[in-house]
Amino acid sequence: MSELLPLFPLTTVLFPGMRLPLHVFEERYRLMIAQLQQQPEPQQFGVIAIRKGREAGVHGVESLYEVGCMATVRQITPHADGQFDLATVGAERFRLLRVDEGMPYYRGEVELLEDEPSAAGAALKDVVGKVQASFRGYLNALSDRGGGVVGIAELPDEPDLLSYVVGAAMIIDLPERQSLLAAPTTLDRLRRERSLLARETAILRATTSRPATDYSFERFSQN
Repeated sequence: MSELLPLFPLTTVLFPGMRLPLHVFEERYRLMIAQLQQQPEPQQFGVIAIRKGREAGVHGVESLYEVGCMATVRQITPHADGQFDLATVGAERFRLLRVDEGMPYYRGEVELLEDEPSAAGAALKDVVGKVQASFRGYLNALSDRGGGVVGIAELPDEPDLLSYVVGAAMIIDLPERQSLLAAPTTLDRLRRERSLLARETAILRATTSRPATDYSFERFSQN
């Protein structure tokens, strides 16, 4: 891309096709949105996860991850005090090549990413079915842990979309979620997700099946 892309560093990972609501209150990002409103559609900026630092504050961000996701603005709701509520949806992935700090907000030189050629269709179809089954098992374990019911719509059969839905839905640490976004192929992403789902489901099953401790025979801790 020849033009610098406005960047919105966050402590979250946005996947293509997934929705991301945002409340914009900092002056620098209010400026960014005001300038975006003057641009023709699609109005887009880059969402990229913070590797080190925090979202707010002038010197909050210390380093960023290399792979982010374009966010397409669907709706902007201004407030009387100058703040904004945004409805956005993830679009293409990108790799951050260079950060420009010439504006109050970050901008970046980026290259758009496409999944590298993957394995044969049969292998991809096989792993799609396994990830769907693993994800349902994970949701059942999550439901048992919380004592409620987790309702989901029919899982997509399209491999790319399934990989993004599962990557966004799992309760995992940011670095692991970021590794899914940065996976070079859909097959690689789905295989990583299957491994993570097996691990997380086993942890959930272990914590829900373990008997409660009998505290009547233990000393009370002052800590």
